[in-house]
Amino acid sequence: MNTMRAVGFTEFGGPEVLRTVSLPVPSPGPGEVRVRVAAAAVNPTDLAFRAGGHRSMPAGMQPPYVPGMDLAGTVDLAGPDVAGFGPGDRVMAAVTPFRPGGGAQAEYVVVAADGLVRVPETIEATAAATLPMNALTVRAALDELALRPGQTLAITGAAGAVGGYAIQLGRLEGLQVIADASPADKDLVSGLGADVVVPRGPEVAARIREAYPVGVDALLDAALMGPSALPAVRDGGQLMTVRPFAGQTERDITVSLVLVFHHLHEAGTLARLASLAQDGTLSLRVADVLPASHAAEAHRRFQAGGVRGRLVLAF
Repeated sequence: MNTMRAVGFTEFGGPEVLRTVSLPVPSPGPGEVRVRVAAAAVNPTDLAFRAGGHRSMPAGMQPPYVPGMDLAGTVDLAGPDVAGFGPGDRVMAAVTPFRPGGGAQAEYVVVAADGLVRVPETIEATAAATLPMNALTVRAALDELALRPGQTLAITGAAGAVGGYAIQLGRLEGLQVIADASPADKDLVSGLGADVVVPRGPEVAARIREAYPVGVDALLDAALMGPSALPAVRDGGQLMTVRPFAGQTERDITVSLVLVFHHLHEAGTLARLASLAQDGTLSLRVADVLPASHAAEAHRRFQAGGVRGRLVLAF
């Protein structure tokens, strides 16, 4: 076993640049575990990575570049100084593609042991692969917002993966959750636990203000609305973004950016999120499973919009 299959690209562009490539099988170093990947989710960050939205690659990275952050599979080999994981253990993790060797969409991926957790027995690998990155993002956002039970949290992009986890984790913390949805997604968003659902679109801030005239305590902007979401937030409230905020704040609203790359080594947090998925508190939504060789199709479908849940590549 010297080589493996991976999803890769050598130049930035549309979905058509994705290919199945052959790469050397990586070896785990101290504190690392090699995972035989069974499933890897496709996320918006993968599309940006493939299209060149991150502009430049860190030093030491050479094409072909391998996308992907979310993976689930089995332990193949534990590196030196690693205890607690053995061959065959079912595991999941979020990894960064901005490293030599690339991201999650490969047959074998080396993962830092402090970011790796076991997959509960009742959860299939394809479903497990939809949890780590998005749930860690929401957990980090809510931790920074530090809202108290009874306070109000608005969520844009509520039908998406980040939005769905935000509804469910927000409700678990006793927050009042107001979320946006298209007519087709209203039942989905209500079913996830939103207390109030408003129509999505450019007028969402005005609709939130109609429901909460003084404004909400905080808004998690998973729809990338940017400054147009500010009117929904009360004076002195908080806006949490998942992409850099382009513009100026107003009325003493604190604008913060949550970056999941800072939270990839929080195995304890991910394990707690996995337990919430196991007991049904968090809904793992798989839109479809495609062979890894169909990665370009997955990207095209995601770009076209309307995918609810995550597309997952099977290896």
